[in-house]
Amino acid sequence: MNSVFLLLVVVLIAIAFVFILPPLWRKQSDLTVDLDQRNVQIAQQRLAELKDNLRSGGISQAQYDEQLADLEQALSDDLDIQSNVNAVSIQSRWIIYVLVLVTPLLSGTLYWSLGNYQAVSHSAEMAIDTDAIKMAEINKMVSGLAEKLKNHPDDAQGWLMLGRSYDVLEQHTQAIEAFAHAYQLLGDQPEILLLYADALGYVNDRNLTGKPSELIFKALALEPDNMKALWLGGMAKAQQGDAVTATTLWKKLEALLPPGSEYQQEIQSLLTKLASETPSLDAQPEPITTTSSAAITVQVSLAPELIKSAAATDTVFVYAQAISGPKMPLAIIRKQVSDLPITVSLNDTMAMMPTMKLSNFPEVKLLARVSKSGNAMSQTGDLIGAINQVVLTDKNTHHIIINDSVK
Repeated sequence: MNSVFLLLVVVLIAIAFVFILPPLWRKQSDLTVDLDQRNVQIAQQRLAELKDNLRSGGISQAQYDEQLADLEQALSDDLDIQSNVNAVSIQSRWIIYVLVLVTPLLSGTLYWSLGNYQAVSHSAEMAIDTDAIKMAEINKMVSGLAEKLKNHPDDAQGWLMLGRSYDVLEQHTQAIEAFAHAYQLLGDQPEILLLYADALGYVNDRNLTGKPSELIFKALALEPDNMKALWLGGMAKAQQGDAVTATTLWKKLEALLPPGSEYQQEIQSLLTKLASETPSLDAQPEPITTTSSAAITVQVSLAPELIKSAAATDTVFVYAQAISGPKMPLAIIRKQVSDLPITVSLNDTMAMMPTMKLSNFPEVKLLARVSKSGNAMSQTGDLIGAINQVVLTDKNTHHIIINDSVK
């Protein structure tokens, strides 16, 4: 039997005996003497009281004699009873030996029949798997959230939380569905665009070409310094064989990361590997900056009559479109109403897709739109202003007044 278990049993039985045995083992003769002395002292006190009452006239001589006789008889009876108790107590001391022998034997027998002493030595094997419990609780909460969203499909933040939860559980197919709902409700927000693109990439064996790439570069157009967008954008370009753009994006990311950090070192390793696989990169000039020769300067202001119709925190999109063809912005920048009036420069680095940028079009349309929802897609009620035709080579500042609303 396990030594730890035996030690525990011995300690517990010893503690029990400490409380039980001393009173039984105490010498009865000493106990009897103590009790006799106490009875005699009580009788002496009672006799003194009787004498005081007799002297003070409280009782007569006859009453004194009668009560004295009663006192002597009571004392005699107490001494006789105590002697009998002593005899019985001495005879009953055999129970001590019975307890010492029977208690361990009975305890051991019962535990051998009903207990499991191996639980002490195999506690690690019988321990509850806390990680499994935590994972079960997470799965339960995620399932509960999914059920709740069936009844509240317009809860955008709920869909976003559900998508993140599925990501943690590595259930990327379900994450895609959740992020798609969030994207539909919240529109072109960089965080959602990147989460959605990342989940699509996981399901597609980490391949970011196609829709994931489109989502990534939308996010990059809205937030050019978004580090996750730069990372994923570089990965997408590397997968497409565009080493030049991948190098540009990762070099920009490298500059944003804390010097000497693990992440910066990882980016530097990727850049070294990319350069070794693409020797022609050595002849390339330093990468893209935040400006481009294909650039348009735009000044945007809000018409006085519409100032009360917009909140200071409403989003303002300033962008260029092709005059004909796809309506995807060729360059876009995001500001707030509180920034107005403002002057910005639209250039090729703000393109949402490499094939759809300012330098590919001789003429463009300029627009500025106030979006209460923050959605890059135009919605009814948005405030808007536009210049329908601008020649790309015109280096003058172009003034847009937001003075209309989307119908």
